[in-house]
Amino acid sequence: MVTVDAVFKALADPTRRQLLDSLRDKAGQTLTELESGLGMTRFGVMKHLKVLEEAKLVTSRKEGRFKYHYLNASPIQEVADRWIAPYQKPFARFALDLKNQLESSVPMADKPNFVLETYIRTTPQALWDALTRPELTALYYYGTRIDSALKRGGPFRYLTGDGQVMLDGEVIEVEPLKKIVSSFIPSWAENSQPTLVTFAIEPMGEVVKFTITHHDYEKANAGIDTGWPVVVAGLKTLLETGKPLNLPTSM
Repeated sequence: MVTVDAVFKALADPTRRQLLDSLRDKAGQTLTELESGLGMTRFGVMKHLKVLEEAKLVTSRKEGRFKYHYLNASPIQEVADRWIAPYQKPFARFALDLKNQLESSVPMADKPNFVLETYIRTTPQALWDALTRPELTALYYYGTRIDSALKRGGPFRYLTGDGQVMLDGEVIEVEPLKKIVSSFIPSWAENSQPTLVTFAIEPMGEVVKFTITHHDYEKANAGIDTGWPVVVAGLKTLLETGKPLNLPTSM
């Protein structure tokens, strides 16, 4: 589990904050790219990345011979919700505006450009239920209820209380208790194009690692970088406390 001390320790160093800024501006960078932007040795960058990865502020994915690094908003969101939201102060969003472009040499299917992971003290079954049961999604997913039979090619939609489609999609792949891959078409966004989202569940002892990856998220034109951290914070709170996370609506 990530501790608040680990997050604050990681953020205390200006070089590590610069690394997070770099990944905020361009997600999915290799070690070589991060090294060139800092003007320090490769070993030095690796040491700082290790601290950030231990605090779960940076996550990485290896594809072929390349390892790509991503800013992970979840721990910072959790700190904000714990220390700021209860006092009705503006949220400390350190992971907003994750605008980036995929390198032309890397296929889209191999490199998502938004990755968010968190660790939840729960079971795979409880997390799966929270992701797939309408009465539970309504408690953390902006009041919407999931509408899906979880069959490949079938719908994967979220409906408002009056039955309107808030988020449309289709099941691309499903592995019970492990993974859901779906298309993502937000009804509230203008000029939105279908994008691809994966929910991944990985048991790790007494906790479960939950990861969201989103390919070409900027094409959805739907505030993905701010929306997903709020959804995940609500999901984590619900599973760990049994109560919805009531966030202040004023910013």
